[in-house]
Amino acid sequence: MTETVGANTARAKRGKRGGLKINRVFTTEGVHPYDEVTWEQRDVVMTNWRDGSVNFEQRGVEFPEFWSVNATNIVTSKYFRGAVGSPQRERGLKQLIDRVVRAYVTSGTENGYFATPADAEIFEHELTWMLLHQVFSFNSPVWFNVGTTSKQQVSACFILAVDDTMESILDWYKEEGMIFRGGSGAGINLSRIRSSKELLSSGGTASGPVSFMRGADASAGTIKSGGATRRAAKMVVLDVDHPDIEEFIATKAREEEKIRVLRDAGFDMDLSGADITSVQYQNANNSVRVSDEFMRAVESNSEFGLRARLTGEVIDTTDARKLFRSMAQAAWECADPGLQYDDTINDWHTCPESGRITASNPCSEYMHLDNSSCNLASLNLLKFLNDDGTFDGERFVKAVEFVITAMDISICFADFPTEAIGDTTRKFRQLGIGYANLGALLMATGHAYDSDGGRALAASITSLMTGTSYRRSAEMAGVVGAYEGYSRNAEAHQRVMRKHAAANDAIRTMHTNDVAIRDLATREWQRGIEIGAKNGWRNAQASVLAPTGTIGFMMDCDTTGIEPDFSLVKFKKLVGGGSMQIVNQTIPRSLKTLGYQDEQIEAIVEYIAEHGHVVDAPGLRPEHYEVYDCAIGERSIKPMGHVQMMAAVQPFLSGAISKTVNMPEAATVEEIEEIYFQGWKLGLKALAIYRDNCKVGQPLSSGKKKAETAETVEPEKVVEYKPIRKRLPKKRPSQTLSFTVGGAEGYLHAGSYPDDGLGEIFVKLGKQGSTLAGVMDAFSMSISVGLQYGIPLEFYVSKFSNLRFEPAGMTDDPDIRIATSVLDYLFRRLALDYLPFEKRSELGIFTAAERAAQVETGYGAQPAEQENVDLETLRSTVDSGPSKSETEQPHTAHSTAELMDLHLGKAADAPLCMTCGTKMRPAGSCYACEGCGATSGCS
Repeated sequence: MTETVGANTARAKRGKRGGLKINRVFTTEGVHPYDEVTWEQRDVVMTNWRDGSVNFEQRGVEFPEFWSVNATNIVTSKYFRGAVGSPQRERGLKQLIDRVVRAYVTSGTENGYFATPADAEIFEHELTWMLLHQVFSFNSPVWFNVGTTSKQQVSACFILAVDDTMESILDWYKEEGMIFRGGSGAGINLSRIRSSKELLSSGGTASGPVSFMRGADASAGTIKSGGATRRAAKMVVLDVDHPDIEEFIATKAREEEKIRVLRDAGFDMDLSGADITSVQYQNANNSVRVSDEFMRAVESNSEFGLRARLTGEVIDTTDARKLFRSMAQAAWECADPGLQYDDTINDWHTCPESGRITASNPCSEYMHLDNSSCNLASLNLLKFLNDDGTFDGERFVKAVEFVITAMDISICFADFPTEAIGDTTRKFRQLGIGYANLGALLMATGHAYDSDGGRALAASITSLMTGTSYRRSAEMAGVVGAYEGYSRNAEAHQRVMRKHAAANDAIRTMHTNDVAIRDLATREWQRGIEIGAKNGWRNAQASVLAPTGTIGFMMDCDTTGIEPDFSLVKFKKLVGGGSMQIVNQTIPRSLKTLGYQDEQIEAIVEYIAEHGHVVDAPGLRPEHYEVYDCAIGERSIKPMGHVQMMAAVQPFLSGAISKTVNMPEAATVEEIEEIYFQGWKLGLKALAIYRDNCKVGQPLSSGKKKAETAETVEPEKVVEYKPIRKRLPKKRPSQTLSFTVGGAEGYLHAGSYPDDGLGEIFVKLGKQGSTLAGVMDAFSMSISVGLQYGIPLEFYVSKFSNLRFEPAGMTDDPDIRIATSVLDYLFRRLALDYLPFEKRSELGIFTAAERAAQVETGYGAQPAEQENVDLETLRSTVDSGPSKSETEQPHTAHSTAELMDLHLGKAADAPLCMTCGTKMRPAGSCYACEGCGATSGCS
């Protein structure tokens, strides 16, 4: 595709360099990319489904017919510039792509990247074609800023630095705030700050880094809601040999315990609750930077020294294994801290002479020098899969060349939030090319995500991507010069290139696909090292694996970053409004690859549409089940399967991987220890886990939120005068229920009004005269009085169901088999006995018979097409028996995550989108909203 002109004079001092000669790959000479596709006008109207308010509206926008409605909505609302309704507002994808691509081509021309104007024009057409056809995407800041009157910020990831002075600490607060204001994220290592066990020069004792984390956390919590593009994201790192490491490890776990206490006392501790702001350290991801020395001490069960920050002397010792256990225990309780493996990170560092790598961005994929930044771009891997199931490596190489060239050009015109970050980035030119849709690619080629074959294919593709990027970087160095810091770090940079090449040679291929790609990668590494030895390299870093949240939706990807498929069924928006459930388009393609006939494929797809999984699908061989294992669901991938996939691709990345290893709620502290330990053994650079339901501050289910919203907005609920208590008559109907929760026995007496409606409860629990019995009597009286003053029962149910405290566990009630507390059981039982079906369905509370009927018939209509199932079928009302009212409203889904909640019969942990209220789904170590494209991270 391309060749270097004037390479022989590339190293000549101040000599005139040639430019890159560009050949066409995707485009046709004489035909503009826009003229090859069919365009259509669409109306974009986005609402918050909870209250019906319109979040965004723009009508008559122009997009290609093959772009999904979801991609259209997200791009229009997120990336189009200009005030809505004004003539300056962008009205179509052509304007957006032209604004960005022309800025790149203009800068590339001005800075000598192209041999001739004709080469620049070809480059413009090729880049346009790839963006138009969703082959790749730049990170969000490019779409926000490039080609506008705003500052040309192109980076999403930043690393800051702080020294042991008050001036530096205050600068840290300011710089972090500026980055958050622009919608990006930043990471920082606080290990230079003296511990609380060391003295100040004035004679007093230092505060320690944890105390300064409070101020930074409060700042991030304030700014995150005012950002124009997304919430603030931050990473805080502390070295394992810091004397305050134990306090740092426990910070978020202690706050999680505070959340539990406050919640049980009646405070609103939901993620967006009014009282959650009183809790500290919730706006950052915390990671401990562990060394090989420490991990070996853990392995040998020996002591480990904690060192003073100024002198480096050991001022305290700790039991390494006990400290390691405390990390796992804290992660078990609240998912923090994660680990970063310091020696591994710096062993792959291309620029050690310029400083160590001490921190990462919030999502942990970008790792380089302090006060630096990285701009990202990701390729859609499924675009390179041929109809015969082979991966088009040659075409992938050419695409990587275009993308990495454009990414480097952007540094020439980019603006940065601080002078220090701009200076470092221009000197080292860190890039972060990556990919999305790996999970879909593996499924389409018949590979299980957790398999040797899947890992071999992923490793080969990643090696080819990074090898090509560095080869292209070496060619650009011959045209426009190596990065400024290269001469000082030349030996180290070449050593790391050889390490990558050696790792490529060690890939154990399993399939002809892997062999072909690995052979291509071998060629690219050899060429790159040869050219780099003459020219140097243009970039100190080339590749990372980012979350690809918003841009993944822009490219209509089924899976994000390195992640497996989230679920086998998806929530799809339709042109003209409405939505439907679809079975992943990758599944029929995958079944074809595995040798199934059309009739078998149709039957299997229908089964998946109904059940959400492949277990017992008609005609599907059990040995193929693993191909369809997903992140969640009936067959979810084991935690170590995620770790091993990360380990397979890590040797072929300049940076690291944004990914959280999800673990079931029943996972033990010992299992987390093993995950963290194996991460070190397998050569990962960073690792974080999340145990299901480990956090108290989870969002309310859609039903609960809807019920509470209805209470606050309906006019008749507003009380303007003193409420009147409606007492029960002397003689009233009642019932008494005996129950057992977690081995604790009790009785519930419930009295009703004659015209129906609960009016009082009495709970007998514990021995008469005991504190527990007295508390329950008082609690019962307060609830009874509230009911008689008109507080709806569903309000109490929404507040007290799902509370977690002992006793908890198995019950003797066939409708409620497990309860998280006595109150959880009591109010769910009261809901079943006294609330009509439509209100219970909003709250997600059903009898055993209703749940069985939901599984059997709730999703069971025949699809109109083999891959599509009308969402109205999924939303059909659960049959509760002959007496069920025809007017009852079913529970609804508004995203793929909520669809899976319906299939699984439980709510998975995920935040609600701050913009549109939709439940988000995982994207790397962050979350992304497929309703409006918002993310919780920095990519």
